[in-house]
Amino acid sequence: MVPFCFGGQALFALPQGALFWPTRRALLVADLHLEKGSWFAMRGQMLPPYDSQATLADLEALVAACGAEEVWCLGDSFHDGEGCERLSPRARATLTGLTAGTRWTWITGNHDPVIADRCGGELAPAAVVDGLVLRHEAEPGETRPELSGHFHPKLRLTVRGRAVARRCFVATATKLVLPAFGALTGGLDPGHPAIVRAVGRGAEALVPVENRLLRFPLAA
Repeated sequence: MVPFCFGGQALFALPQGALFWPTRRALLVADLHLEKGSWFAMRGQMLPPYDSQATLADLEALVAACGAEEVWCLGDSFHDGEGCERLSPRARATLTGLTAGTRWTWITGNHDPVIADRCGGELAPAAVVDGLVLRHEAEPGETRPELSGHFHPKLRLTVRGRAVARRCFVATATKLVLPAFGALTGGLDPGHPAIVRAVGRGAEALVPVENRLLRFPLAA
């Protein structure tokens, strides 16, 4: 875990692409995109049907490692509104165990504005928690400290002649965009105009590595 301060709150950035909020014992993740593989399979593009179980196993391990008592999923948790209904029995058991064992909140996103079966937990379009706004997609006009997802930021670098790609956070003084946590999610360059428009000028890409938080200024 790498500590840093945002919106007057002490947070920890995790290399897995999640945030831990120690004063609330809360874990925050974005863009799980559960059952993305089965969604594509229904449309003729056959993908291995293991993405949901892999994502939930990682999340289960992280909840246990952090001792999280709250979990906030910042939208696009399912790839579509019926995703939970397509979970395998094993994945469903993992998810219902997690939602039963924590105070779990699903923030809705553009992929899952209505979740038919959420396997437990509470549903909300957005939330304000201890002064931090939690929503799926950053609102450029929002002046309060805001946590969001949606863009799947991933930093790509060339290090000693080798291409390296890492999930990253994108941060300004009042915006913090989380990377996608899902196993079957792509990544958008943090300097992409869509991200820059959403968060404003002065943004940085943050990459937690071991006990350090690497910062990469982004061009406006």
